Amino acid sequence: MRSARPHRSPKTVLVRATAFAATLVAAVACSRTPMPGVQPAPATSMSAAAPTPDPRVGLKAGLFDAGEAAWNLRLISTTPAPKDFLGVTNSDLAFIGKYAIQGNYNGFMVWDISNPARPSLKKSFLCPASQSDVSVYGNLLFVSAEGTSGRLDCGTQGVTDTVSQERMRGIRIFDATDITNPKYITNVQTCRGSHTHTVVSDPKDAGNVYIYVSGSSRVRSPSELPGCSGLAPDEDPNSALFRIEVIKVPLAHPEQAAIVSSPRIFNDLTAPPRHAEVLDSAARARAAARAAAGPPAGAPRPGANPGGNRNAGPTQCHDITVYPAIGLAGGACGGYGLLLDISNVANPVRIGAVADSNFSFWHSATFSNDGSKILFTDEWGGGSAPRCRSTDKMEWGADALFTLVDKQMTFKSYYKMPAPQTAYENCVAHNGSLIPIPGREVMVQAWYQGGISIFDWTNVEKPIEIAYHDRGPIDATKLVSGGSWSVYWYNGSIVSSEIARGLDIYELTPSYYLSQNEIDAAKSVHLDQLNTQEQPKLVWPATFSLARAYLDQLERDRGQAPDRITAARADLLAAERMSGAARAAALSTLSTRLHTEARGARDAPKAHALASAVGELATAK
Repeated sequence: MRSARPHRSPKTVLVRATAFAATLVAAVACSRTPMPGVQPAPATSMSAAAPTPDPRVGLKAGLFDAGEAAWNLRLISTTPAPKDFLGVTNSDLAFIGKYAIQGNYNGFMVWDISNPARPSLKKSFLCPASQSDVSVYGNLLFVSAEGTSGRLDCGTQGVTDTVSQERMRGIRIFDATDITNPKYITNVQTCRGSHTHTVVSDPKDAGNVYIYVSGSSRVRSPSELPGCSGLAPDEDPNSALFRIEVIKVPLAHPEQAAIVSSPRIFNDLTAPPRHAEVLDSAARARAAARAAAGPPAGAPRPGANPGGNRNAGPTQCHDITVYPAIGLAGGACGGYGLLLDISNVANPVRIGAVADSNFSFWHSATFSNDGSKILFTDEWGGGSAPRCRSTDKMEWGADALFTLVDKQMTFKSYYKMPAPQTAYENCVAHNGSLIPIPGREVMVQAWYQGGISIFDWTNVEKPIEIAYHDRGPIDATKLVSGGSWSVYWYNGSIVSSEIARGLDIYELTPSYYLSQNEIDAAKSVHLDQLNTQEQPKLVWPATFSLARAYLDQLERDRGQAPDRITAARADLLAAERMSGAARAAALSTLSTRLHTEARGARDAPKAHALASAVGELATAK
């Protein structure tokens, strides 16, 4: 493998076909954060046009020297993994304080990202067991283990025996009081291991935290873990199929963590409709090889279907996103997107299910901040195949967007990263998170070697891409796995776990779609920790940037008369230059006037949000 410098400020390759696109790029690149008291240019002063032709097409291949394309986004650092992890798949991310914890199939790494341009490695914990998805809660760190070679002692020699008491498949629990030096406390073994997991806090139970475990591997032998059964539930009511595991972790005694329930949230689901996938020659060869090899060890007997029904639905979830603020969870469960009631955290209940013939493998979920929408991703091909070629339908390997009204999901549209990728780039929808842009639903999402895409889905029927970063394929002659596994916004930075390269950190740049005020308002939202699968309710503190962000949005969307926007900007600036009681009085008067004007605004809700933000400024300390 090519050696790499530990940090770099990458040179971005931007293919520009017209002078107009070049002017747009220059305007974005030269933008600056305004000096205090000086208002930036209105959002509408920049063009909405994306570069044409799309610069993501035809990028040079390479590992650390691939061609790159970016729009409205700046890559500020790429940091390779340390020796024991380099060349091994990097997986998911969690955050606490100034640290990013990055999973890797060989364990996990702890990065200090307080200087996003130069992240520093504080700990690499060697403890193999795929996927090593990570989560944090207070002083605890949780790590998923599913692969059959994972060991209880974190050894690297693997497990060769078919049945072994040394094998680890489930959840590892660490004391992370000192996150730079975690201590292994205990583990909770599960019958199917933990492909992913979700930490769930219960507002009614401050003494415990819960973990929803999604295992997708085969059921292990009862000789290895007593009680495990791969029989259909109608043959064995204790079957490990058609269920998830719920682990209860006492915060005062995490060593007592144990499974407390196994909800069968898949019961009675039938097989979902499937699209007519056209297999290429390589896929046909793989299918033929699997057929010749016969079923894997531990698989159901020939002709049997788990659940005793040839038309049975999924037997496990891939990932579950919980939103405690609204008491709901979105389960991406193979052939279905599920809606779960989590008001009783230890016993989630399925209350809705949707299927889609254009979807192959429902992978993850994200709620809108107000809980009125939900997005599901489709990991068609399992993340190891090229599913963003020009010949692949835009509905396949995409996101499906739904409204959520009275706990009922209604499909509205699809979103897929729009730039065609090569046959040598694994590309499909994967993990992402909301960016806290006030008054809007903006999401950053990983697409493996399709790069990262930022899109606005405020209008759930017409999602639109507003920023991106992409690299060329790792290899120009064959498919080598790489790209962004997951990318999340955390306290002002966009952090990506790059499968083959390490840790990428990005920053937004002002554009037609995002003003500097909107970016500053997003940066004002601070989280002490983040597990994206436990989605937090985003709340914005009272700042002048927040009020100006709403003004920029009203101008961009023509939601308020131009003269009133101009007057509001001037009065807000005048109030900002005051202090004490005079400032508070000016802001209070302005808020009252803005509420009055909002009644006649084209976008009355946004205009009232502006007035309320100004009112909160008047009472802020």
